[in-house]
Amino acid sequence: MADSAPADSRGGRGGFGRGRGTRGRGGRGRGGRGRGRRDDGEQAWVPVTKLGRLVKDGKIKSIEQVYLFSLPIKEYQIIDVFLPKLKDEVMKITPVQKQTRAGQRTRFKAFVAIGDSDGHVGLGVKCAKEVATAIRGAIILAKLSVIP
Repeated sequence: MADSAPADSRGGRGGFGRGRGTRGRGGRGRGGRGRGRRDDGEQAWVPVTKLGRLVKDGKIKSIEQVYLFSLPIKEYQIIDVFLPKLKDEVMKITPVQKQTRAGQRTRFKAFVAIGDSDGHVGLGVKCAKEVATAIRGAIILAKLSVIP
């Protein structure tokens, strides 16, 4: 029985391919299904830009210093540090459709305005397959487009 060892390594059955893992959908990721699966609420911000590192280290004290030198803001956490009392409001959610061979593909376009009552305002527009994803992305884009 020279070929019994390879057959045992494939789960006791011969054949070609399909020899990776067990059958079914078991062992895909961690956690259960349904609600409450995501846990990306308060994670530590690791800046990736030079401006982000300067803000996190406390070298830049206000957002007006950023605007003074016209530095591009690429991380929304920079705005969270400088303007913690921003209020966001979803202005409009519009379904948009793309015609495909199989029918229509519907996506949702969200318009979000963000601002504090101190002269900082921003507008974000995002299109996504789900409404919640579109709103979340529009809030991030609105933070990145805050103007004094």
